[in-house]
Amino acid sequence: MPGPTKLFTDADFPVAPYPGATPGCSFVHLDGVGYRLDPDPSRYSGWRVDTPEGGQLDLDDWLAARHAAPLAARVPVLSYGSNRCPSKITWLREQLGLTGPVVVLDAVTEGVAAVWAAGFRIRDGQRPAVLAAAPGVTERHAVWLATPEQVAVLDRCEGRGQRYRLARLRTGRVRTEDGALIERPWCYLAAGPVRAPLLVAGAPVRCASLGQAEAHELIGTPATSDGLSADEVSGEPHPDQWPDALFGYGLLQPGLSGWGLVAPYTTGESRPALASGTRHDTGLGWPAMLLGEHPYVPGTLMGLRDPEGLLPVLDNYEGADYRRVRVTLPERGAVAWAYVWVAAREQLRAMDPGEGLDGVTNVVGFGG
Repeated sequence: MPGPTKLFTDADFPVAPYPGATPGCSFVHLDGVGYRLDPDPSRYSGWRVDTPEGGQLDLDDWLAARHAAPLAARVPVLSYGSNRCPSKITWLREQLGLTGPVVVLDAVTEGVAAVWAAGFRIRDGQRPAVLAAAPGVTERHAVWLATPEQVAVLDRCEGRGQRYRLARLRTGRVRTEDGALIERPWCYLAAGPVRAPLLVAGAPVRCASLGQAEAHELIGTPATSDGLSADEVSGEPHPDQWPDALFGYGLLQPGLSGWGLVAPYTTGESRPALASGTRHDTGLGWPAMLLGEHPYVPGTLMGLRDPEGLLPVLDNYEGADYRRVRVTLPERGAVAWAYVWVAAREQLRAMDPGEGLDGVTNVVGFGG
C-alpha cells in the first residue's frame, strides 16, 4: 500500500479483505478523499491539514469552511478494525448515512490488541476483530475524533448492545501521533459470544499475526472474557466529558479569585504543569495565553470530576475574548481543557515564563 501522502483517494485503500488498507498517517476524510494531518501545537485544533493547492490550514478552520464541528466538539473513539480504512468510511456514508468530515488520528496502543472474534459478519462472511487485553503488546491503530452524530452511525454499524457495547476503556494506553495520551477513550467491545475473542489452543489470535483468509479457517471457542477493564456507556457521549482535566494559567488556579468556580467540580488532584505557548498581560487585569511550539506557559493541571457541568460555567466566565480548546501538555502528554486568547493582540505584553501573576496589571478576575 502507498505510504503517507498529502492527498489520497479511496481507490488507494480498498476495504476488502477485512480490515481493509490504511494510509499509515492521521487524516481527515470527506467525499472519498483523504487529507493528511500533521500535529501543530500552535493551531487551535492542535493539527494542520494539507490542501490540494499546497497550503496548510488549522484543521478547525478547514472544518468550519465545511460547516463541520471543531475538534473540541468531538469525542475520541478507538478504532482497531475496519473503521480506519478510507473505503470503509465511504461505505458508512453510503449505507448508514454518515455525514461530515471524519477525523482519524494515527495512534499507538499498549496493553491491548485487536484479536479475531469468534463469529463472522453476516453481510460478507468475514471474521471481524475485537479488542482484548494483551499485556506487553504494542500495536498501531487509530482514534476517530467523532461528533455525537457520527458516534450514532457507529452504534448502528457495530450493533451496539447486541454485537458490541460502547464503553470507556481503562486498560492499556492509547497515544495519538501528536503525543497526546487519550485517557479512557470510547471503544466498541464485545457484547456477546459472537464477538467474543476466539480462543485457539486456549489463547486469542492477534489480527497482526495472520490475515483474513487464514483467520477465516480458525477453529476454536469463544472466550468468556476479553480481560479488559472498561465502563459501559449509557446514552450518548458528550464532547465536554473528555478530557476530565483543566489547565489553568491565571486566576482559575487554586487560591486565586476564579478558583471558587472551579473548586466544586475538581477531584482534589492538581499539580504544576507547563503548556506550549506564551503568556501575556492583557492590561485588563488578567493574563492571556497564545498557543505556540514551546512549553513556556506555567500553570496548574487540575483533575475534574464533572467537566460537563463545569465547562459551560467557565465558558460564560471567560467570555468572547477566550476560546476553549484541548491542549496536549508536553510532559507526559496529558490532555486538558484550556482557555486561549482570541481577541486583538495589540495591547498584549509578553510575560517572562518565571513571572508571577503579581506582574499582571490590576489583577481583579477573569483569565484562565
